[in-house]
Amino acid sequence: MCNPRVALAIIASMDKKIIIIGGGASALMLASLLPKNCATVIESNPKLGAKILISGGGRCNITNTRMGTGYYLADAEFVQPSLKRFDEKALIDWLGARKLHPVIQKETQYFCRDSSKELLAVLLKESQKQTILLSEKVLEVSKRENIFYVKTDKKTHTAQRVVIASGGLSFPTLGASSIGYEIAQSFGHGVIKTAPALVGFTVQKEQFFFKELSGVSCEVKIRVAEIVCEGSLLFAHKGVSGPAVLDASLYWEKGQIEIDFLPYFSWKSVLGSKKQISSLLPLPKRLSKAFLVQFALEDKPCNQLSKEEMQKLYSLSHYRLAPAGTFGYTKAEVTKGGIDTSEIDNKSMMSLKEQGLYFIGEVMDVTGRLGGYNFQWAFSSAYSCAQSIKGEMDED
Repeated sequence: MCNPRVALAIIASMDKKIIIIGGGASALMLASLLPKNCATVIESNPKLGAKILISGGGRCNITNTRMGTGYYLADAEFVQPSLKRFDEKALIDWLGARKLHPVIQKETQYFCRDSSKELLAVLLKESQKQTILLSEKVLEVSKRENIFYVKTDKKTHTAQRVVIASGGLSFPTLGASSIGYEIAQSFGHGVIKTAPALVGFTVQKEQFFFKELSGVSCEVKIRVAEIVCEGSLLFAHKGVSGPAVLDASLYWEKGQIEIDFLPYFSWKSVLGSKKQISSLLPLPKRLSKAFLVQFALEDKPCNQLSKEEMQKLYSLSHYRLAPAGTFGYTKAEVTKGGIDTSEIDNKSMMSLKEQGLYFIGEVMDVTGRLGGYNFQWAFSSAYSCAQSIKGEMDED
């Protein structure tokens, strides 16, 4: 047992009262919101916010005008308090006060005006009031006598509170690791099975012809169980990608999905038409002709189609396939699954198993759809955590 006087001496000599593990969106927002000089951010990369820079095609889809628990694969009761406390309007106001004014594109999605660097610059400036340690890899976290010991590959840090903001497993080339899950498990937390999400699908032998269509895109609706995802589908060398596919991957576990390649097409226009099939169908010619080959159909005037041939064409509105898998973590924008949120307080983000241990952002079992929802969660959960910690610090 640690002598009380020794414990007090350790607390007095602590570098900071709070250690934040991770240097991404949620970690930087938390560091920005906490009082000056009270936290140490430990990041394994040589730079902060590496994933922020590549998100949204380099322009970062920050949030969305349409917000709510229905846009998340998560426990709605867990997500709701944070989204309500620091919603998309509060986030836009916070950024605006720091002279960052995102623009709305695709009807509802907020993007940086020019580059993701704009968002990162704000977060870097605001978080500089804390101690930042780069190129330092956290190995483990333990706790004795109400003191956390954070062991890294360089030294052991001590703190009264530890916040896990280490993200998921996506983009291992940017330093993603399982350390957040490992720390959670060491304190008795359960981890829901993880998988790549917001990622493309690989295909099975029946759809190998998709690969020959690489670069072709079209508007589709994809049904996964009871969920319908709309947007563009892009044929790729590995299979299919594009916004609709990425969204669908969030809900897909295994088995079939159904794709409507003609979501806004009226089949009545086919009846009696003298146009060639490939000319009438509102699809890229390469795609129309590829499907005709697969259906063993001649490209001929629509009014010459037999009933059986029409049925083959109709299948374009409910084309079923079973993905072979996904493009994996190297291509996935996020990781679904993560630390079980039933073991985390939904107002403070603190562990229900260990006082002073917190979780924010992607490391938890909360995953948003495509459209800025994951950044919003990163910022909202960080806000809840900051408010709780500040309240506790006032009482210390």
